[in-house]
Amino acid sequence: MTQHTEPEAVPDAIPEAAPVDAVTGAGSGETPRAQRRVMHPDGFGAAFCASMAALCAEAAVAGTTGILVLLSREHEGLPHGLLVIAGIVFAVALLGVLVSGFVTAVAVMPALALARTVTRRPGRRDGPLWNAAAVPFVSAAAVAVFGGVSALGSLSPAAPLKYLLWWACLTAALLPATLIAGVAGQRVRDGRSERTARRVARDGAVAWLAVGAVGAAVYGTGAVEVYQPPRLDSAQLAGVWTDGRDGTVKLSADGTAVAEGLDNYVWDGTGKDRPKDCDGSGTWKPVKDNGKVQGLSLRIGSCELRRNWSVSGTGKEPRLFHEIGKPGSGKRYVLTKVVEHEK
Repeated sequence: MTQHTEPEAVPDAIPEAAPVDAVTGAGSGETPRAQRRVMHPDGFGAAFCASMAALCAEAAVAGTTGILVLLSREHEGLPHGLLVIAGIVFAVALLGVLVSGFVTAVAVMPALALARTVTRRPGRRDGPLWNAAAVPFVSAAAVAVFGGVSALGSLSPAAPLKYLLWWACLTAALLPATLIAGVAGQRVRDGRSERTARRVARDGAVAWLAVGAVGAAVYGTGAVEVYQPPRLDSAQLAGVWTDGRDGTVKLSADGTAVAEGLDNYVWDGTGKDRPKDCDGSGTWKPVKDNGKVQGLSLRIGSCELRRNWSVSGTGKEPRLFHEIGKPGSGKRYVLTKVVEHEK
């Protein structure tokens, strides 16, 4: 009689288990995007990138608007040359990225952290209103710190109104970036995959192009003109010019000049130009470029004053100036024309 034997059981055998992700505990079918959401539930990276994008967009729009406004005001002139312009644009863009990262780290993220700390109580959840409410407090702290450091460095605090103005400007600049960063972080915590930073960068670029197009149209149609120094002839240059500090020079139509208390900046050997009073008579003549008067050349022999003056201001309020100090210092010695009122 044939006996049928059953296979001998192996006591140590265990059923095959499905692979489990060691980090997330998810099965093999879970996508890498879902794993990233579990590994980074706080949304810090998304909020940081969104804040930087928002601050860069703010800076680009505000900077372009400021340049368009300044073009109609008195300025030193625009840079020339394609390489020079490209270098300036690259340097400004790089500086904007670095500054936006710094501001995000020291102001925007602390504002979000403050809002989340306050809303940790049961029944509360951080949102746009809480994030916006935290911005003025962070701005006040930043103004207090940097204002205190500045006061210690100069040994004199600024006027209270200036601190209030700094606080208001900083709050206005941080508010959009903080709200956008809060939305980006919340989306990551909720498991949504929208790339807020990319959308902000795109919308910021569109806004920047729109501002540039409006500015080009305004200047291109002649509605607003780019500032140009006034074109003065010899008759308009003649007259009495003053520095507003009892220093004057009288330019006569025959080319003679008489100075009284005019500041003559002389190199003193220590790296600075020291003003010395100049009194005496001399000569002057217009300085022309392509037949157009650009300024005047003044010579006073008694005090060895030899200067070329440039024209600035407007046709109604012309000014003469020359630079003092190191080249490119931006410091000027300015004369304004004395208007003789008819009696």
